[in-house]
Amino acid sequence: MTPGESDPVIDALLRAATVRIGGADDAPLWGTGFFVAPGWILTCAHVLAPHLRGDPGRPVRIAGPEVNGGEPLDARLHRWLVDGGPLPEHKVPVEQDLALLRLLDPDAEHECVWLTDRTDHPGGRGVVQGYRPGGEAHPERAVPWKATARINGFDDAYGLRIRPEAEFPRGGSGSPVLDAHTGAVVGVLKSRRAGRDGGMAIAVTALRRFGADYHELAAAHDRWHGRSPKITGHNWVERQHRLPGTGARTGGDEWSPRDRREALALLSAIPPPDGIRPVVELAKKARGGVAAPPGQLLPHAWRDGHGLLYEAGQPAAAIAALHYLRLVAAYDRARGGDPSVLVDWVVRRLDDVPRIVHTVVTQATLPPGLLHPPDGGGGTGRTVVRHPAPGDGRAVVIVELEPVADAPTPRFYWRVRVDDGHDVNEPLHEVQTGDGVPPDRLVGELRAPLAEVFASVDAPGAPVPLEVALPADHFDTAVHRWQLTEMARLHHPAYVGVRRAVVLRDIARRGEPDGVWADRWQRLASAGPPFSACRVPPPRQVPRARQLAEITPAGVPVLCRPAGSGVGRRTIGMALEAGHGVALWQTDSHSEQGCGDLCEELHRGAAGLLAATGSADELPDRLRGIRDDISGRRDGGHWAEGVALLYDDPRRPLPADGDGPVDSP
Repeated sequence: MTPGESDPVIDALLRAATVRIGGADDAPLWGTGFFVAPGWILTCAHVLAPHLRGDPGRPVRIAGPEVNGGEPLDARLHRWLVDGGPLPEHKVPVEQDLALLRLLDPDAEHECVWLTDRTDHPGGRGVVQGYRPGGEAHPERAVPWKATARINGFDDAYGLRIRPEAEFPRGGSGSPVLDAHTGAVVGVLKSRRAGRDGGMAIAVTALRRFGADYHELAAAHDRWHGRSPKITGHNWVERQHRLPGTGARTGGDEWSPRDRREALALLSAIPPPDGIRPVVELAKKARGGVAAPPGQLLPHAWRDGHGLLYEAGQPAAAIAALHYLRLVAAYDRARGGDPSVLVDWVVRRLDDVPRIVHTVVTQATLPPGLLHPPDGGGGTGRTVVRHPAPGDGRAVVIVELEPVADAPTPRFYWRVRVDDGHDVNEPLHEVQTGDGVPPDRLVGELRAPLAEVFASVDAPGAPVPLEVALPADHFDTAVHRWQLTEMARLHHPAYVGVRRAVVLRDIARRGEPDGVWADRWQRLASAGPPFSACRVPPPRQVPRARQLAEITPAGVPVLCRPAGSGVGRRTIGMALEAGHGVALWQTDSHSEQGCGDLCEELHRGAAGLLAATGSADELPDRLRGIRDDISGRRDGGHWAEGVALLYDDPRRPLPADGDGPVDSP
């Protein structure tokens, strides 16, 4: 096979895993998709959007001549990446244009593509296979097509530009893009260029944005390929031995496609890492202490760490790969796991390497400080930064959101201040005239002014806290999920509540604090630990003012429901009237059938957080630490994912509103 020529067997396997997508057997073609793991089909979100926007649970018909004996199968949308759930009418951004379908029949037989584990795309010749409509005479027919393509550029982290020499038909969106050099699928065809050849693909590394679903899918993919035939030559890995970009030999200090298949299958059995840092640190140590080349995407799974071991497009060396596997095993054992199967395989593989490799791998030790002792969710394994107090010289950025009076729909005027103990009354940025800003435009309006202010007051490695003052009716604004950077740097999380402590304040508490509020705050500060979580209202009871007023000095109200309306709004209103300056609540929806398991999990988690807290001013940063963990693990089911914190310090009251009566000239 000449350099750049695709392998005919891999081409056939790619075709066997590719399917047409539509609503029924005789309906026009929607687009293309392909199997990435048993029962999992990957396609573009925009392929499904026009048909599923109003009914996401609608069955989707998929078919391919080598899938299920040629008989069509039904699938349903499992998840797509578009922010906010429903797809917008306008063009879907590259990083959001992926969707996962799941087969309704989990036992159907089909081929699966081999997904790259790398983020560095060597480029070169590729192959794209998909389906196109049969023409005006037979629009219900789906006709297979194939094209060669060359990736010649990148758009941000996930866009792959394809040279104009390739022509892509309508219906091709969702087709797999194969790198002929390595025999791995590296992208998903997104679009053709209007009126011209060429187009755009989405890097399959965008799958990492699916979070927990990505871990499940990647593990299923690697297990499936780990069980595929080893000797016949009619599978992805055996044919990859013939390709120039994968390492042709086995044994010795070369890491072959067979080695990679075995290693990734074994890694799929290891529980996911505790965030991104363990993968980065272990891959760095396996590379001899040298970080991966710049431009690599952050790794989320153990297979992603394996992908960081490649150097300048060349296959990984056995010493790096075996060292990495041994480190992962040590990490898993330190967490209480049993990685003996992985360790045994590494020991057997060491029989084929030079003695120096054997010595490096068998003496592998974890980087210091990688594992934190477990705690109750409050982050006792990390340094906790106390929230700024009056006179301690530390700054806080404050955003005030004042509702526009008599507006038919909610709109806000806003101010940005810095409370550094000096000119807190002087707004640095504000919009106080006109119609105000609707809630869905607040983040866009505040992005630039907040970036300017943060750049002025942040210290290296010490982002200042953000306090957002708003009406209690809008306490369910999930400020901690705001993304103040459209394109965040790889080492900086995009979510404001991950990077810095974020708390809410009551905009109605402007000016001189009342005695009830100041007294409650003083008693909370004097009580000290242990702090206790007080469930309000109690199960199967209506909220009563007496319940909130009688909470002990060390008690913190905790609501497992939104605070902006209904029972939650009445409860948080009573808490404010009783002088509480600290409270926790769930900003996401609550079941209409009453409290369930998720509520119990939240109250247990809040109790653990408060029990681990040494003083009230630790709470904002402890909650930030939990958000950091959630972001690193992409754990959307964590009890604290939607939790907001009221931290309203009467010793630093918001300036009184200056819009009262004034003397006439």
